[in-house]
Amino acid sequence: MGATKSKSVDLPALSSFEAKDNRLHNDRQRHRSKMKEEPETMFEKEVCLVTEMQDEEMREVEIKNRKVLLIKSNGEFSAIGHLCTHYGSPLVKGILSHGRVRCPRHGACFNIKTGDIEEYPCVDGLQSFKVEVQDGKVILSISARVLDLNKRTLDMVTRSPADKGVILLIGGGPASLVCAETLRQEGYKGRIILATKEMHFPYDRPKLSKQLDSQIENILLRKPEFYTMHGIEVLTNKEATSVNTRKRKVSFKDGTIQRYDNLLIATGSIPRMLDCPGAGLKNVCLLRTPEDANQINELAAGSNVVIIGTSFIGMEVAAFMAEKAKSVTVIGTSEVFEEQAVKFYMLDHVTELRGEDGLLKEIELAGGNVLPADICVVGIGVTPATDFLKGSRINTDSKGTIVVNEFMQTSVAKVFAAGDVTSFPLPLHKNQSVNIGHWQLAHRQGHVAAMNMQRKMIGIRTVPFFWTLCSGKSLRYAGYGAGYEEVIIQGTIDELKFVAFYIKEDKVVAVASLNYDPVVAQVAEVLALGKTISKSEAEDEDRPWLKNI
Repeated sequence: MGATKSKSVDLPALSSFEAKDNRLHNDRQRHRSKMKEEPETMFEKEVCLVTEMQDEEMREVEIKNRKVLLIKSNGEFSAIGHLCTHYGSPLVKGILSHGRVRCPRHGACFNIKTGDIEEYPCVDGLQSFKVEVQDGKVILSISARVLDLNKRTLDMVTRSPADKGVILLIGGGPASLVCAETLRQEGYKGRIILATKEMHFPYDRPKLSKQLDSQIENILLRKPEFYTMHGIEVLTNKEATSVNTRKRKVSFKDGTIQRYDNLLIATGSIPRMLDCPGAGLKNVCLLRTPEDANQINELAAGSNVVIIGTSFIGMEVAAFMAEKAKSVTVIGTSEVFEEQAVKFYMLDHVTELRGEDGLLKEIELAGGNVLPADICVVGIGVTPATDFLKGSRINTDSKGTIVVNEFMQTSVAKVFAAGDVTSFPLPLHKNQSVNIGHWQLAHRQGHVAAMNMQRKMIGIRTVPFFWTLCSGKSLRYAGYGAGYEEVIIQGTIDELKFVAFYIKEDKVVAVASLNYDPVVAQVAEVLALGKTISKSEAEDEDRPWLKNI
Protein backbone atom coordinates (compact mmCIF):
# COMPACT_ATOMS: atom_id res chain seq x y z
CA MET A 1 0.00 0.00 0.00
CA GLY A 2 1.20 3.51 -0.65
CA ALA A 3 1.32 6.21 1.99
CA THR A 4 -2.18 7.21 3.05
CA LYS A 5 -2.73 10.96 3.23
CA SER A 6 -6.15 11.94 4.54
CA LYS A 7 -7.38 15.52 4.46
CA SER A 8 -10.56 14.82 6.42
CA VAL A 9 -10.90 15.00 10.17
CA ASP A 10 -12.98 11.83 10.51
CA LEU A 11 -13.14 9.36 7.65
CA PRO A 12 -16.46 7.68 6.77
CA ALA A 13 -17.30 4.48 8.57
CA LEU A 14 -16.20 2.46 5.55
CA SER A 15 -13.38 4.21 3.67
CA SER A 16 -11.81 2.88 0.47
CA PHE A 17 -8.95 1.73 2.67
CA GLU A 18 -11.31 -0.27 4.85
CA ALA A 19 -13.21 -1.67 1.88
CA LYS A 20 -9.94 -2.94 0.42
CA ASP A 21 -9.02 -4.31 3.82
CA ASN A 22 -12.32 -6.20 4.02
CA ARG A 23 -11.79 -7.67 0.55
CA LEU A 24 -8.35 -8.86 1.58
CA HIS A 25 -9.79 -10.30 4.78
CA ASN A 26 -12.42 -12.25 2.80
CA ASP A 27 -9.75 -13.49 0.38
CA ARG A 28 -7.67 -14.73 3.30
CA GLN A 29 -10.65 -16.50 4.83
CA ARG A 30 -11.35 -18.29 1.52
CA HIS A 31 -7.65 -19.19 1.25
CA ARG A 32 -7.63 -20.62 4.77
CA SER A 33 -10.80 -22.60 4.09
CA LYS A 34 -9.25 -24.02 0.94
CA MET A 35 -6.12 -24.97 2.87
CA LYS A 36 -8.25 -26.78 5.46
CA GLU A 37 -10.00 -28.73 2.71
CA GLU A 38 -6.74 -29.80 1.05
CA PRO A 39 -4.89 -32.72 2.68
CA GLU A 40 -1.75 -31.54 4.42
CA THR A 41 1.52 -33.32 3.62
CA MET A 42 3.52 -34.14 6.73
CA PHE A 43 7.16 -35.14 7.01
CA GLU A 44 8.27 -37.24 9.95
CA LYS A 45 11.71 -38.17 11.22
CA GLU A 46 13.19 -39.87 14.22
CA VAL A 47 15.71 -37.29 15.43
CA CYS A 48 17.11 -38.96 18.55
CA LEU A 49 16.43 -41.31 21.43
CA VAL A 50 14.88 -39.92 24.61
CA THR A 51 18.00 -40.97 26.54
CA GLU A 52 20.35 -39.13 24.18
CA MET A 53 19.38 -35.68 25.41
CA GLN A 54 19.91 -34.31 28.90
CA ASP A 55 17.21 -32.29 30.60
CA GLU A 56 17.51 -28.55 29.82
CA GLU A 57 19.42 -29.28 26.61
CA MET A 58 18.98 -27.75 23.15
CA ARG A 59 20.27 -29.09 19.87
CA GLU A 60 19.77 -28.44 16.17
CA VAL A 61 18.30 -31.35 14.23
CA GLU A 62 17.57 -31.72 10.52
CA ILE A 63 14.51 -32.83 8.63
CA LYS A 64 14.51 -32.64 4.84
CA ASN A 65 17.77 -30.63 5.03
CA ARG A 66 16.10 -27.95 7.18
CA LYS A 67 17.24 -27.18 10.70
CA VAL A 68 14.95 -27.12 13.72
CA LEU A 69 15.73 -26.37 17.37
CA LEU A 70 14.90 -29.42 19.52
CA ILE A 71 14.54 -28.76 23.25
CA LYS A 72 14.23 -31.02 26.27
CA SER A 73 13.00 -29.19 29.35
CA ASN A 74 11.40 -30.61 32.49
CA GLY A 75 11.46 -34.00 30.81
CA GLU A 76 9.34 -32.82 27.86
CA PHE A 77 10.39 -32.28 24.24
CA SER A 78 9.46 -29.36 22.01
CA ALA A 79 10.69 -27.96 18.71
CA ILE A 80 10.74 -24.42 17.33
CA GLY A 81 12.52 -22.41 14.63
CA HIS A 82 16.28 -22.41 15.16
CA LEU A 83 17.12 -18.78 14.32
CA CYS A 84 16.21 -15.64 16.25
CA THR A 85 13.75 -13.63 14.15
CA HIS A 86 15.60 -10.39 14.87
CA TYR A 87 18.93 -10.81 13.03
CA GLY A 88 19.06 -14.58 12.58
CA SER A 89 21.33 -15.56 15.47
CA PRO A 90 21.42 -19.33 16.21
CA LEU A 91 19.32 -19.94 19.29
CA VAL A 92 21.12 -23.18 20.11
CA LYS A 93 23.86 -20.91 21.50
CA GLY A 94 21.34 -19.03 23.61
CA ILE A 95 20.03 -19.42 27.14
CA LEU A 96 17.30 -21.93 27.98
CA SER A 97 15.44 -20.87 31.11
CA HIS A 98 12.00 -21.42 32.62
CA GLY A 99 10.22 -22.34 29.40
CA ARG A 100 11.86 -19.85 27.08
CA VAL A 101 15.05 -19.42 25.06
CA ARG A 102 16.93 -16.11 25.00
CA CYS A 103 18.94 -15.00 21.95
CA PRO A 104 22.66 -14.91 22.91
CA ARG A 105 23.35 -11.71 20.97
CA HIS A 106 20.42 -9.33 21.26
CA GLY A 107 18.30 -10.65 24.13
CA ALA A 108 15.03 -11.53 22.36
CA CYS A 109 13.15 -14.41 24.03
CA PHE A 110 10.75 -17.03 22.65
CA ASN A 111 8.42 -19.54 24.31
CA ILE A 112 9.81 -23.03 23.74
CA LYS A 113 6.33 -24.56 23.26
CA THR A 114 4.60 -21.99 21.07
CA GLY A 115 7.44 -19.88 19.65
CA ASP A 116 5.64 -16.73 20.85
CA ILE A 117 7.65 -13.60 21.65
CA GLU A 118 8.40 -13.16 25.35
CA GLU A 119 11.03 -10.43 25.07
CA TYR A 120 12.12 -8.08 22.33
CA PRO A 121 13.64 -6.87 19.93
CA CYS A 122 11.78 -8.64 17.13
CA VAL A 123 8.38 -8.46 15.47
CA ASP A 124 7.90 -12.12 14.58
CA GLY A 125 7.61 -15.24 16.68
CA LEU A 126 9.01 -18.64 15.76
CA GLN A 127 7.37 -21.63 14.14
CA SER A 128 6.56 -24.46 16.53
CA PHE A 129 6.57 -28.07 15.40
CA LYS A 130 4.97 -31.31 16.60
CA VAL A 131 7.15 -33.63 18.68
CA GLU A 132 6.10 -37.06 19.91
CA VAL A 133 7.84 -39.77 21.91
CA GLN A 134 7.21 -43.32 20.67
CA ASP A 135 8.95 -46.34 22.15
CA GLY A 136 11.75 -44.22 23.53
CA LYS A 137 12.26 -42.42 20.23
CA VAL A 138 11.77 -38.69 19.60
CA ILE A 139 9.73 -38.17 16.42
CA LEU A 140 9.56 -34.76 14.75
CA SER A 141 6.61 -33.98 12.43
CA ILE A 142 6.57 -30.94 10.16
CA SER A 143 4.00 -29.80 7.64
CA ALA A 144 5.35 -29.35 4.12
CA ARG A 145 3.65 -25.95 4.13
CA VAL A 146 5.89 -24.58 6.89
CA LEU A 147 9.02 -26.62 6.25
CA ASP A 148 10.91 -23.61 4.89
CA LEU A 149 9.59 -21.19 7.49
CA ASN A 150 11.60 -20.33 10.60
CA LYS A 151 9.54 -17.37 11.77
CA ARG A 152 5.82 -16.83 12.26
CA THR A 153 3.68 -13.71 12.36
CA LEU A 154 1.41 -13.95 15.36
CA ASP A 155 -2.34 -14.25 14.72
CA MET A 156 -4.20 -10.95 14.42
CA VAL A 157 -7.73 -9.75 13.85
CA THR A 158 -8.38 -7.01 11.33
CA ARG A 159 -10.53 -3.87 11.10
CA SER A 160 -14.27 -4.18 11.60
CA PRO A 161 -16.44 -1.30 10.28
CA ALA A 162 -18.85 -1.97 13.14
CA ASP A 163 -16.22 -0.93 15.70
CA LYS A 164 -16.10 2.88 15.81
CA GLY A 165 -13.08 3.07 18.12
CA VAL A 166 -9.96 4.98 17.03
CA ILE A 167 -6.46 4.46 18.39
CA LEU A 168 -3.92 6.99 17.14
CA LEU A 169 -0.19 6.24 17.28
CA ILE A 170 2.15 9.19 16.72
CA GLY A 171 5.64 8.16 15.63
CA GLY A 172 6.98 5.74 13.06
CA GLY A 173 9.34 3.59 15.13
CA PRO A 174 9.12 0.13 16.71
CA ALA A 175 7.06 1.34 19.68
CA SER A 176 4.17 2.33 17.41
CA LEU A 177 4.51 -0.75 15.22
CA VAL A 178 4.57 -3.21 18.12
CA CYS A 179 1.68 -1.34 19.75
CA ALA A 180 -0.39 -1.67 16.57
CA GLU A 181 0.40 -5.35 16.16
CA THR A 182 -0.27 -6.14 19.82
CA LEU A 183 -3.65 -4.44 19.61
CA ARG A 184 -4.64 -6.64 16.67
CA GLN A 185 -3.25 -9.73 18.44
CA GLU A 186 -5.37 -8.89 21.47
CA GLY A 187 -8.55 -8.66 19.39
CA TYR A 188 -8.94 -4.90 18.89
CA LYS A 189 -11.03 -4.30 15.73
CA GLY A 190 -11.33 -0.52 15.70
CA ARG A 191 -9.29 1.85 13.56
CA ILE A 192 -5.56 1.98 14.15
CA ILE A 193 -3.82 5.00 12.65
CA LEU A 194 -0.04 5.24 12.69
CA ALA A 195 1.10 8.78 11.87
CA THR A 196 4.78 9.50 11.24
CA LYS A 197 6.49 12.69 10.15
CA GLU A 198 8.89 10.61 8.06
CA MET A 199 8.31 9.68 4.45
CA HIS A 200 8.80 5.98 5.14
CA PHE A 201 6.97 3.18 6.86
CA PRO A 202 8.63 1.97 10.11
CA TYR A 203 12.18 0.76 9.49
CA ASP A 204 15.20 -0.65 11.34
CA ARG A 205 16.89 2.61 12.36
CA PRO A 206 19.92 1.05 14.14
CA LYS A 207 21.11 -0.29 10.79
CA LEU A 208 21.61 3.22 9.41
CA SER A 209 24.86 3.92 11.27
CA LYS A 210 26.20 0.41 10.78
CA GLN A 211 25.53 0.30 7.04
CA LEU A 212 25.18 3.78 5.59
CA ASP A 213 24.40 2.52 2.09
CA SER A 214 21.22 0.69 3.21
CA GLN A 215 18.22 1.00 0.92
CA ILE A 216 14.87 1.60 2.56
CA GLU A 217 13.21 -1.46 1.03
CA ASN A 218 15.84 -3.65 2.72
CA ILE A 219 15.38 -2.25 6.23
CA LEU A 220 11.59 -1.95 6.53
CA LEU A 221 10.31 -3.68 9.66
CA ARG A 222 7.19 -4.69 7.72
CA LYS A 223 6.38 -4.53 4.03
CA PRO A 224 3.61 -2.05 3.04
CA GLU A 225 1.14 -4.82 2.24
CA PHE A 226 1.37 -6.06 5.85
CA TYR A 227 -0.37 -2.92 7.09
CA THR A 228 -3.13 -3.24 4.52
CA MET A 229 -3.66 -6.89 5.39
CA HIS A 230 -4.13 -6.14 9.07
CA GLY A 231 -6.08 -2.92 8.78
CA ILE A 232 -3.39 -0.56 10.08
CA GLU A 233 -3.51 2.86 8.43
CA VAL A 234 -0.13 4.48 7.95
CA LEU A 235 0.06 8.23 7.36
CA THR A 236 3.52 9.38 6.25
CA ASN A 237 4.78 12.98 6.14
CA LYS A 238 2.36 13.55 9.01
CA GLU A 239 3.88 15.69 11.76
CA ALA A 240 1.93 16.37 14.94
CA THR A 241 1.90 20.01 16.08
CA SER A 242 -0.38 19.93 19.14
CA VAL A 243 -2.53 17.69 21.32
CA ASN A 244 -5.86 18.69 22.82
CA THR A 245 -6.38 16.10 25.54
CA ARG A 246 -9.74 17.49 26.64
CA LYS A 247 -11.28 17.05 23.20
CA ARG A 248 -9.02 14.06 22.41
CA LYS A 249 -7.76 15.52 19.15
CA VAL A 250 -4.34 15.86 17.55
CA SER A 251 -3.49 18.63 15.08
CA PHE A 252 -0.98 18.07 12.30
CA LYS A 253 1.31 20.34 10.31
CA ASP A 254 -0.72 19.80 7.14
CA GLY A 255 -3.75 21.39 8.80
CA THR A 256 -5.69 18.19 9.49
CA ILE A 257 -7.07 17.10 12.85
CA GLN A 258 -7.61 13.54 14.04
CA ARG A 259 -9.72 12.52 17.02
CA TYR A 260 -8.79 9.49 19.12
CA ASP A 261 -10.12 7.25 21.88
CA ASN A 262 -6.62 6.19 22.94
CA LEU A 263 -3.39 7.93 22.00
CA LEU A 264 0.21 6.69 21.93
CA ILE A 265 3.02 9.24 21.75
CA ALA A 266 6.18 7.59 20.42
CA THR A 267 7.84 10.43 18.54
CA GLY A 268 11.41 9.48 19.47
CA SER A 269 14.23 11.97 19.65
CA ILE A 270 15.89 14.73 17.65
CA PRO A 271 19.67 14.87 17.09
CA ARG A 272 21.45 17.81 18.70
CA MET A 273 23.17 20.25 16.35
CA LEU A 274 26.44 22.06 16.99
CA ASP A 275 26.24 25.52 18.53
CA CYS A 276 29.29 27.24 17.08
CA PRO A 277 30.24 29.39 14.06
CA GLY A 278 29.87 27.51 10.79
CA ALA A 279 27.37 24.94 12.07
CA GLY A 280 25.07 25.75 9.14
CA LEU A 281 27.61 24.97 6.41
CA LYS A 282 26.79 22.39 3.78
CA ASN A 283 28.28 18.94 4.35
CA VAL A 284 27.70 19.27 8.10
CA CYS A 285 25.40 16.30 8.60
CA LEU A 286 23.15 14.67 11.17
CA LEU A 287 22.24 11.00 10.92
CA ARG A 288 18.55 10.33 11.46
CA THR A 289 16.96 9.04 8.24
CA PRO A 290 17.91 6.71 5.36
CA GLU A 291 18.37 9.82 3.21
CA ASP A 292 20.87 11.20 5.76
CA ALA A 293 22.78 7.92 5.75
CA ASN A 294 22.90 7.70 1.96
CA GLN A 295 24.07 11.31 1.68
CA ILE A 296 26.86 10.77 4.20
CA ASN A 297 27.91 7.62 2.39
CA GLU A 298 28.11 9.40 -0.97
CA LEU A 299 29.96 12.44 0.36
CA ALA A 300 32.45 10.42 2.40
CA ALA A 301 33.97 8.35 -0.40
CA GLY A 302 37.59 9.49 -0.80
CA SER A 303 36.99 12.48 1.51
CA ASN A 304 38.31 13.76 4.82
CA VAL A 305 35.60 12.78 7.30
CA VAL A 306 35.36 14.30 10.77
CA ILE A 307 32.97 12.80 13.31
CA ILE A 308 32.07 14.92 16.31
CA GLY A 309 31.04 12.90 19.35
CA THR A 310 31.99 9.47 20.63
CA SER A 311 28.48 8.07 20.91
CA PHE A 312 27.85 4.57 19.59
CA ILE A 313 26.44 6.10 16.44
CA GLY A 314 29.66 8.04 15.92
CA MET A 315 31.77 4.95 16.48
CA GLU A 316 29.69 2.88 14.09
CA VAL A 317 29.96 5.53 11.38
CA ALA A 318 33.74 5.73 11.93
CA ALA A 319 34.05 1.96 11.57
CA PHE A 320 32.01 1.93 8.37
CA MET A 321 34.01 4.79 6.88
CA ALA A 322 37.47 3.55 7.84
CA GLU A 323 38.11 1.78 4.54
CA LYS A 324 36.36 4.06 2.08
CA ALA A 325 37.19 7.62 3.23
CA LYS A 326 40.51 9.38 2.65
CA SER A 327 40.77 9.98 6.38
CA VAL A 328 38.50 9.56 9.40
CA THR A 329 38.92 11.68 12.52
CA VAL A 330 36.84 11.44 15.68
CA ILE A 331 36.70 14.22 18.23
CA GLY A 332 36.03 12.53 21.54
CA THR A 333 37.58 10.42 24.28
CA SER A 334 37.91 6.83 23.01
CA GLU A 335 40.90 5.02 21.51
CA VAL A 336 39.11 1.81 20.58
CA PHE A 337 39.39 2.30 16.84
CA GLU A 338 42.99 3.52 16.57
CA GLU A 339 43.96 0.26 14.89
CA GLN A 340 41.47 0.99 12.12
CA ALA A 341 43.36 4.09 11.00
CA VAL A 342 40.89 6.38 12.71
CA LYS A 343 42.50 9.39 14.36
CA PHE A 344 41.19 10.52 17.75
CA TYR A 345 41.44 13.86 19.50
CA MET A 346 40.74 13.22 23.16
CA LEU A 347 39.21 15.71 25.59
CA ASP A 348 38.78 18.31 22.89
CA HIS A 349 35.87 20.08 21.26
CA VAL A 350 35.00 22.14 18.18
CA THR A 351 35.19 25.92 18.31
CA GLU A 352 34.54 26.74 14.65
CA LEU A 353 33.68 25.17 11.31
CA ARG A 354 35.14 27.03 8.34
CA GLY A 355 34.14 26.87 4.73
CA GLU A 356 34.30 28.37 1.27
CA ASP A 357 31.25 29.17 -0.84
CA GLY A 358 29.06 27.60 1.80
CA LEU A 359 30.92 24.26 1.82
CA LEU A 360 32.80 22.93 4.82
CA LYS A 361 36.60 22.95 4.44
CA GLU A 362 38.16 22.70 7.90
CA ILE A 363 37.39 22.43 11.60
CA GLU A 364 39.16 24.25 14.41
CA LEU A 365 39.45 22.62 17.83
CA ALA A 366 39.79 24.24 21.22
CA GLY A 367 43.24 22.67 21.54
CA GLY A 368 44.44 24.65 18.52
CA ASN A 369 44.43 21.92 15.89
CA VAL A 370 42.85 22.67 12.52
CA LEU A 371 41.55 19.62 10.70
CA PRO A 372 40.80 19.33 6.98
CA ALA A 373 37.17 18.32 6.58
CA ASP A 374 35.11 17.61 3.48
CA ILE A 375 32.24 16.28 5.55
CA CYS A 376 31.36 16.45 9.23
CA VAL A 377 28.99 14.01 10.94
CA VAL A 378 27.57 15.31 14.21
CA GLY A 379 26.72 12.76 16.92
CA ILE A 380 26.56 14.70 20.16
CA GLY A 381 23.34 13.35 21.60
CA VAL A 382 19.62 13.85 21.20
CA THR A 383 16.65 15.62 22.75
CA PRO A 384 13.11 14.19 23.07
CA ALA A 385 10.72 15.18 20.29
CA THR A 386 8.06 16.60 22.60
CA ASP A 387 7.90 20.33 21.82
CA PHE A 388 4.46 19.85 20.26
CA LEU A 389 3.10 18.92 23.71
CA LYS A 390 3.58 22.43 25.11
CA GLY A 391 0.25 23.70 26.37
CA SER A 392 -1.19 20.21 26.80
CA ARG A 393 -1.88 18.59 30.16
CA ILE A 394 0.70 15.87 29.51
CA ASN A 395 3.46 16.07 32.12
CA THR A 396 7.07 16.24 30.97
CA ASP A 397 10.20 16.50 33.10
CA SER A 398 12.97 19.10 33.01
CA LYS A 399 14.61 17.33 30.05
CA GLY A 400 11.40 17.23 28.04
CA THR A 401 10.71 13.50 28.40
CA ILE A 402 7.15 12.33 29.05
CA VAL A 403 6.61 10.97 32.54
CA VAL A 404 4.72 7.65 32.54
CA ASN A 405 3.85 5.02 35.12
CA GLU A 406 4.59 1.30 34.92
CA PHE A 407 1.65 0.87 32.52
CA MET A 408 3.11 3.50 30.13
CA GLN A 409 0.22 5.83 31.00
CA THR A 410 0.87 9.55 31.04
CA SER A 411 -0.67 12.08 33.44
CA VAL A 412 -3.76 12.20 31.20
CA ALA A 413 -6.31 9.41 30.84
CA LYS A 414 -6.27 7.51 27.55
CA VAL A 415 -2.84 8.94 26.63
CA PHE A 416 0.17 6.62 26.64
CA ALA A 417 3.80 7.10 25.64
CA ALA A 418 6.62 4.74 24.65
CA GLY A 419 10.19 4.75 23.41
CA ASP A 420 12.89 7.40 23.67
CA VAL A 421 10.44 10.12 24.73
CA THR A 422 9.60 8.49 28.06
CA SER A 423 10.84 8.52 31.62
CA PHE A 424 9.48 5.34 33.18
CA PRO A 425 9.86 3.44 36.49
CA LEU A 426 12.49 0.72 36.09
CA PRO A 427 12.12 -2.22 38.51
CA LEU A 428 15.88 -2.88 38.39
CA HIS A 429 16.42 0.68 39.65
CA LYS A 430 14.00 0.45 42.60
CA ASN A 431 11.24 1.76 40.29
CA GLN A 432 12.93 5.13 40.00
CA SER A 433 12.14 7.01 36.80
CA VAL A 434 14.70 6.63 34.00
CA ASN A 435 15.03 7.57 30.34
CA ILE A 436 16.75 4.88 28.24
CA GLY A 437 16.87 5.07 24.46
CA HIS A 438 17.31 1.37 23.66
CA TRP A 439 15.76 -0.22 20.57
CA GLN A 440 14.66 -3.22 22.63
CA LEU A 441 12.91 -1.04 25.20
CA ALA A 442 10.90 0.77 22.54
CA HIS A 443 9.46 -2.58 21.43
CA ARG A 444 8.62 -3.62 24.98
CA GLN A 445 7.04 -0.30 25.88
CA GLY A 446 4.89 -0.32 22.75
CA HIS A 447 3.66 -3.78 23.74
CA VAL A 448 2.91 -2.71 27.32
CA ALA A 449 1.04 0.38 26.14
CA ALA A 450 -1.15 -1.70 23.83
CA MET A 451 -1.96 -4.21 26.55
CA ASN A 452 -3.04 -1.44 28.89
CA MET A 453 -5.11 0.30 26.23
CA GLN A 454 -6.97 -3.01 26.37
CA ARG A 455 -7.14 -2.74 30.19
CA LYS A 456 -4.84 -5.71 30.84
CA MET A 457 -2.88 -3.83 33.55
CA ILE A 458 0.48 -5.24 32.48
CA GLY A 459 3.49 -3.46 34.00
CA ILE A 460 6.86 -2.75 32.40
CA ARG A 461 8.92 -5.75 33.49
CA THR A 462 12.07 -5.88 31.44
CA VAL A 463 15.86 -5.78 31.54
CA PRO A 464 17.35 -3.07 29.28
CA PHE A 465 19.51 -4.69 26.59
CA PHE A 466 21.82 -2.93 24.14
CA TRP A 467 24.29 -4.09 21.49
CA THR A 468 26.53 -2.83 18.74
CA LEU A 469 29.06 -4.24 16.30
CA CYS A 470 32.03 -2.16 15.13
CA SER A 471 34.92 -3.46 13.03
CA GLY A 472 34.01 -7.02 13.95
CA LYS A 473 33.91 -6.28 17.68
CA SER A 474 30.70 -7.30 19.47
CA LEU A 475 29.65 -5.10 22.37
CA ARG A 476 26.68 -6.05 24.58
CA TYR A 477 25.19 -4.32 27.61
CA ALA A 478 22.33 -5.24 29.92
CA GLY A 479 20.89 -3.75 33.08
CA TYR A 480 21.12 -0.20 34.39
CA GLY A 481 24.48 0.93 35.70
CA ALA A 482 23.79 4.50 36.84
CA GLY A 483 25.51 5.22 40.14
CA TYR A 484 27.68 2.08 40.05
CA GLU A 485 30.44 2.00 42.68
CA GLU A 486 33.00 -0.31 41.11
CA VAL A 487 33.65 -2.53 38.11
CA ILE A 488 34.85 -6.13 38.14
CA ILE A 489 36.63 -7.23 34.97
CA GLN A 490 37.01 -10.79 33.75
CA GLY A 491 38.99 -11.56 30.59
CA THR A 492 41.67 -9.46 28.95
CA ILE A 493 41.11 -5.82 28.02
CA ASP A 494 44.28 -5.67 25.91
CA GLU A 495 42.97 -8.53 23.78
CA LEU A 496 39.56 -6.84 23.53
CA LYS A 497 37.86 -9.88 25.02
CA PHE A 498 36.36 -9.24 28.42
CA VAL A 499 33.23 -8.82 30.52
CA ALA A 500 32.66 -5.98 32.99
CA PHE A 501 30.30 -6.33 35.96
CA TYR A 502 29.01 -3.02 37.34
CA ILE A 503 28.57 -3.22 41.11
CA LYS A 504 26.33 -1.14 43.37
CA GLU A 505 25.53 -1.97 46.98
CA ASP A 506 27.47 -5.25 46.61
CA LYS A 507 25.42 -6.60 43.72
CA VAL A 508 25.54 -6.52 39.93
CA VAL A 509 23.32 -3.82 38.44
CA ALA A 510 24.64 -4.01 34.86
CA VAL A 511 27.07 -5.93 32.69
CA ALA A 512 28.97 -5.14 29.50
CA SER A 513 31.05 -7.41 27.32
CA LEU A 514 33.33 -7.19 24.31
CA ASN A 515 33.64 -10.34 22.22
CA TYR A 516 32.52 -12.38 25.23
CA ASP A 517 29.13 -13.84 24.29
CA PRO A 518 26.80 -15.06 25.74
CA VAL A 519 27.58 -13.69 29.23
CA VAL A 520 25.48 -10.53 28.87
CA ALA A 521 22.43 -12.54 27.77
CA GLN A 522 22.99 -14.89 30.71
CA VAL A 523 23.10 -12.01 33.19
CA ALA A 524 20.02 -10.45 31.57
CA GLU A 525 18.13 -13.69 32.13
CA VAL A 526 19.14 -13.84 35.80
CA LEU A 527 17.98 -10.27 36.34
CA ALA A 528 14.76 -10.89 34.38
CA LEU A 529 13.93 -13.72 36.78
CA GLY A 530 14.13 -11.26 39.67
CA LYS A 531 17.30 -12.79 41.03
CA THR A 532 20.58 -11.09 41.95
CA ILE A 533 24.29 -11.63 41.40
CA SER A 534 26.46 -10.69 44.36
CA LYS A 535 29.82 -8.99 44.11
CA SER A 536 31.57 -12.16 45.29
CA GLU A 537 29.76 -14.21 42.63
CA ALA A 538 30.81 -11.72 39.95
CA GLU A 539 34.43 -12.09 41.08
CA ASP A 540 34.25 -15.89 40.82
CA GLU A 541 35.37 -16.96 37.33
CA ASP A 542 33.43 -20.21 37.70
CA ARG A 543 30.24 -18.10 37.51
CA PRO A 544 28.22 -19.67 40.32
CA TRP A 545 25.38 -17.27 39.48
CA LEU A 546 24.55 -19.38 36.43
CA LYS A 547 22.70 -21.73 38.77
CA ASN A 548 20.07 -18.97 39.06
CA ILE A 549 18.97 -19.50 35.47
